[in-house]
Amino acid sequence: MNSSRKPARRRVWIVVAVLLLAAAAAFAWAASRQWEPDRARFPVQGAWLDVHDGAVDWSMLKAHGADFVYLTASEGAGRRDAAFSPSLEAARKAGLQVGAVHVYDLCAPADGQAADFVTLVPRDEAMLPPAVALDLDSRSCPEPPGEAAMQSELTTFLNQIEKHTERPAMLMLSRSFEAHYHLAGRVDRNLWLAGDFLEPSYAGRPWVMWTATSRLRLSGMAGPVRWVAVHR
Repeated sequence: MNSSRKPARRRVWIVVAVLLLAAAAAFAWAASRQWEPDRARFPVQGAWLDVHDGAVDWSMLKAHGADFVYLTASEGAGRRDAAFSPSLEAARKAGLQVGAVHVYDLCAPADGQAADFVTLVPRDEAMLPPAVALDLDSRSCPEPPGEAAMQSELTTFLNQIEKHTERPAMLMLSRSFEAHYHLAGRVDRNLWLAGDFLEPSYAGRPWVMWTATSRLRLSGMAGPVRWVAVHR
């Protein structure tokens, strides 16, 4: 009798353990959709948005605590974000500071990429410093250039957009890009790094901006928001 009860008890404990793990996972998933960096440490926070985020309730974004928003203006060569100009106007009306992002394509000529950015982004001293998103993307650039060629083209791009905006750009380095090119130690620009929930250290030097989560759910937004903290 006792021997027959042991397997049954073991099965019960296994079921209980599985249920507890599932409950913990569900709690962690729900918490991740609400987590933001500590405001005491990072009092200035905002969002990075583009056309894929859909309609935005800018007043609610401001009310939630966003101080600024970065909007994707262009991607590679020949791709301008149709939502940029109306979003810029709407964000400003809501009282948000606004900056522009270019998503850089390692396989596209720098001149063409810069032309798209400076055509769309106004020369306006009220704009935040421009940001350049740098990542390894096997779809747009299956064979990334060598370090020397990459840095030469990127320098050309930076020179052109910085002449237009009259301020230094920030380098938004992904972990994989930095591991491949080690750019943070070669180019003297402020850094914007990424890392869900954990402060990033992969660039080897201090960062100014941090995409702290890409999962935040906010009222007035159709999907998850990339939430950004500023280090001062």
